[in-house]
Amino acid sequence: MTPTAGLGFKPQHFSDAMASPAVGLWFEVHAENYMVDGGPRLAMLEELRRDRPLSLHGVGLSLGNAAEPDRDHLAALKRLVDRFEPALVSEHLAWSRFEGRSFPDLLPLPRTNEVLARLSANIGQVQDALGREILIENPTHYLPLSQHRWSETSFLRELARRSGCKLLIDVNNVAVGANNIGFDAASWLLDIPAKLVGEIHLAGHSHDAGGTLLIDSHDEPVSELVWSLYEDFIGRIGARPTLIERDGNVPSFDELLRERDRAQAVLDGGLRLAA
Repeated sequence: MTPTAGLGFKPQHFSDAMASPAVGLWFEVHAENYMVDGGPRLAMLEELRRDRPLSLHGVGLSLGNAAEPDRDHLAALKRLVDRFEPALVSEHLAWSRFEGRSFPDLLPLPRTNEVLARLSANIGQVQDALGREILIENPTHYLPLSQHRWSETSFLRELARRSGCKLLIDVNNVAVGANNIGFDAASWLLDIPAKLVGEIHLAGHSHDAGGTLLIDSHDEPVSELVWSLYEDFIGRIGARPTLIERDGNVPSFDELLRERDRAQAVLDGGLRLAA
């Protein structure tokens, strides 16, 4: 995919999305919202992909499970990939299933050798089933876990080496985690090799009632802190496909497009730097 900026697609913005003249605009959707046999959602996606690149972002494969990826879920994802031929396919470094039950959250994992081996195997199985590379998104952190045996960035690097996947770096997740458990966000990003980054996410966050904990809520504009981290990151690694995520308090398409255009301006600078 050309390293331009895109938006998370919302059905209420379909007409605006189809009419937008923005050069390089692309759209990302949560794959699970389109695992249906027919209807208006799939029809809208068919229309979109005629003019714009698509990305599928999964939230339900539960790659950190002790078990292999759910066969039915993986088969449904493959049908979507085969039908819409997205430019990018991504998932989360998390788990959300246990003994046949699904949980409405992306739950954290201890960075141990056992978990690393299981994740690598599960990602490999998904890539084999889809016949393509996928991207893995770094998680958000709210509490420290005592079982870690790897730093997060070294864990991500080793996961990519073993599985052959690339990384989706969510800069907001880095900023939120840095605040909540106490690490340096800029240093974290410096420790990610450029060659492993296939996509970037930018989103907004909110505070808890006490004002100290940051929450990866996706219901606010991208913060100035995240914009600053993103600009430095692109300045180092060069332009990468970048998505503006907004899942709550969704504003008008024009307002989202202004955030998208700001990301595109950063990418344009990264492209000039690379040239």
